[in-house]
Amino acid sequence: MDFALTEEQQMFRDLFRDFAEKEVAPLAEHNDRTEEPPIALLKRAASQGFMGATLPEQYGGAGMDFLTYCLLVEALARHCLATSAALGIHTMLSAMTILDAGTETQKQTYLPRLAGGELGTFALTEPEAGSDAGALQTRAVRDDGHFRLDGVKSWVTNGGPASVHVVLALTDPGAQRHGLSAFIVDAKTPGLTVGHREPTLGMRSLDIRTLYFDDCRVAADNLLGELNQGWPLVLRAFNRVRLSLAAAALGAAEGALALGVKFAVERRQFGAVIAEKQAIQNYVADCAIEIEALRHMVEHTAWLADTGQEYGPQASMAKYFGARVAHETANKMLQVHGGYGFSDEYAISRVYRDVRALRLLGGTDEMQRYAVAHDIFQDQGLKIQP
Repeated sequence: MDFALTEEQQMFRDLFRDFAEKEVAPLAEHNDRTEEPPIALLKRAASQGFMGATLPEQYGGAGMDFLTYCLLVEALARHCLATSAALGIHTMLSAMTILDAGTETQKQTYLPRLAGGELGTFALTEPEAGSDAGALQTRAVRDDGHFRLDGVKSWVTNGGPASVHVVLALTDPGAQRHGLSAFIVDAKTPGLTVGHREPTLGMRSLDIRTLYFDDCRVAADNLLGELNQGWPLVLRAFNRVRLSLAAAALGAAEGALALGVKFAVERRQFGAVIAEKQAIQNYVADCAIEIEALRHMVEHTAWLADTGQEYGPQASMAKYFGARVAHETANKMLQVHGGYGFSDEYAISRVYRDVRALRLLGGTDEMQRYAVAHDIFQDQGLKIQP
């Protein structure tokens, strides 16, 4: 494996960093305090081709490979994890699922809209079905050229401003997850109601909603993929978004480390800058080592995806490790700030709150560990359950 970036990837990396520093960084604190979704910022990202990063050019995308896409997410997350998460869920879960399973008509209809700046969602989770997708209750019943959707979807990221929803519903309830189907639902469809926005500990500019489906009639042509074949789509989508979140964790950890280092070389205690204290040096060194290890996990997983190899287990590992590295780095760099770190006047406070979500989004730490253990034991002929 060649670890060197191509000339094109280096060009994109520099473009991403420039965009993140000029466009994302100045708004990060404002958006956190006001809890405003970065809609205008995402529109500017769309004008650069970032909202359709991995979509083919024929659908308005930029045609990036997964490694280049990870460089984009890393750059954004270094300054604002919420912005990178909004883009990642839009791209990896919504747009890429339509690319993965959509008919040519569906792709021509929806992908240029998503690449052009309209937001997408992936509505899977329900009030009584988080990690346990087999407990889903939302139903889709065929009715005269349509499907009638009834149910509730919770924790839908981008739910408020989104124009396109990818919704999972049971079309064969007795089969549980094997009776799951996916649908493309336009936000203006009658019977769809967007509920209240969730107040959150961190990533406060991320728009997370509850969606209500009450006799919501969706054209049969909006069935995404085959009937009762939604679960394989979910698994592939999760692999993609876990890679995306691992790259976001990398960027967030880098940003946290940079904040800690800057504070350490400026803050004086006992007659010297605190960067000269061994305890601070140990914190910085430990974090830098883990960040570098995470970088190689992300790049290796992206390489597997780009070369058409199985990358699901590596995506779970990278996402699990990345969430912990980002959390631990933010925690140590907050400690470097001392009492100032507990003040919202310092950016490390926001980063500390934001990175906690990485251990929940895209599957909890516990589910990532289960996924890894499942593959290991399956090789021994044992099928384990969560």
